Amino acid sequence: MTIPARATYSVPVIKKDQPDDTYKFQPLPKPSGTYPYRMDLETVLPGYQNKNKLVFHMAGDTGSLRSPDFQREIALAMAGQYKSGLADDRPLFLYHLGDVVYNYGEAGEYAGQFFRPYECYPGPILAIAGNHDSDVNPLSPVPYQSLDAFTAVFCDTVQRLVVFSGNSKRKSMVQPNVYWTLEIPLATIIGLHSNVPKYGIVTNEQRDWFIEELKAANLQRPHKALIICLHHAPYSADTNHGSSLPMIGLLEGVFAETGIRPDLVVSGHVHNYQRFSKLYADGLAVTYIVAGGGGYDELHPMALIDDDRFTADNPLFKDIRLESYCDDRHGFLKIAIEKGPNGLVLVGEYYAVNNNAKTESDDTTVLADSFRFDLR
Repeated sequence: MTIPARATYSVPVIKKDQPDDTYKFQPLPKPSGTYPYRMDLETVLPGYQNKNKLVFHMAGDTGSLRSPDFQREIALAMAGQYKSGLADDRPLFLYHLGDVVYNYGEAGEYAGQFFRPYECYPGPILAIAGNHDSDVNPLSPVPYQSLDAFTAVFCDTVQRLVVFSGNSKRKSMVQPNVYWTLEIPLATIIGLHSNVPKYGIVTNEQRDWFIEELKAANLQRPHKALIICLHHAPYSADTNHGSSLPMIGLLEGVFAETGIRPDLVVSGHVHNYQRFSKLYADGLAVTYIVAGGGGYDELHPMALIDDDRFTADNPLFKDIRLESYCDDRHGFLKIAIEKGPNGLVLVGEYYAVNNNAKTESDDTTVLADSFRFDLR
């Protein structure tokens, strides 16, 4: 007798009876750059000239304390795409979606969880911080402030070797703040900082900045894509977190206030891959991606409809659908933005680690999902 598979949700869910942990909020460090906290790609890739196509990687939650195997496989797979790809299809950089190290953002964890695994990655690595990067270990024998190590690695004032990198050759990045905007020839990527609590907190000061950056980015359309990145996933149908009502409130409130919506929203935090499509009242849709399966050993399965710990009964979920997911393999995103005859086209591919590979000659990754849309 064959036992039928239990059905998973096709919409986001809310995890019931979650305790309030907003007390974990941590004050933000001072910016290393000047307002409005923008960095041009040429700062870290001088001489980059291709104005017709842009390819880059995205992944979140790559850190791992207990088992580094998946972390190494993801890093090697992305490095392999960089080294083997044709010139115009080679990813230029990795945009990290947060949780670089676990569990408390300590400097002593960066060598093992970040620098050594990613020594093989040829391109720059840019990042927003996750909740674990931002947290502070109360038992640390050496006092430190939230994001001290993260800012030393990613928000330095000049590029230099990092003293706690374990002698890595990878230099620090010069991002101007923990929330910041990356300017690229074909895209603007706005990176938010959503702090430590399980469902995230964004201050009013950052919200005001976000509104102004949306307005500035919108002026560059349709010649540039507009992408928003934040660690805490607004929409999710997993069993560990579920959706973040604070992040939904932040995004939808700002979109309604400004009349501006992005082309793509990408998050981590949840340790799997999910792709949602949200249809708005004007008939236009926005793609929301969760890409937090970047290496942490524990993956988060999707919630089952008959699991009474979750509910999808919320008007916020009326016009959003889960299009694809991968919750049993680690992986990463490859994003390509290209000028076509009718304007910009965005193509996304999610590659998952091939756990069935038996030999080194087998493909280490498989294409688990792909999507494509014209940018309006």
